[in-house]
Amino acid sequence: MRLVIRIIALSRATQLRRQFREVDKAIEELTPNARKQLAALTMREFSAASKSEFPHLYATPAEDKYRPWGAGTEIGLERMRSENPQVRMRGIALWLTVAYHETKDSPFERQQEMHRLVLRALRALKETVPPAELNQWFGAGAKVA
Repeated sequence: MRLVIRIIALSRATQLRRQFREVDKAIEELTPNARKQLAALTMREFSAASKSEFPHLYATPAEDKYRPWGAGTEIGLERMRSENPQVRMRGIALWLTVAYHETKDSPFERQQEMHRLVLRALRALKETVPPAELNQWFGAGAKVA
């Protein structure tokens, strides 16, 4: 059984890595102002996902909740391929959020590598936002909570 679980985890990590290359390329193609907007959207997605009972299943339809993994990354990737820039950015934000939560505490090395790639992308987005503005975002989030 352990072998089957490892094979499933390996195939999922491979799938996420393939998707990540596409997401990373889309992020690189964004203008600095669009990256700043993406950082804000991603922060909102993280906030919404953290309120979910199972953040790694965020955006997954209820009928799919018993799958080995959620549909959030596929939904995000589909949105990212849209012609509409706002839908595209929301798709990237969703993909990053779900991929982060899905790989966060994984005991599998390939999943951990994927988590580090997602963290690097998130750090790069965070660095596009000036520190003063970032403090305002977090301050506003604390007041709402």
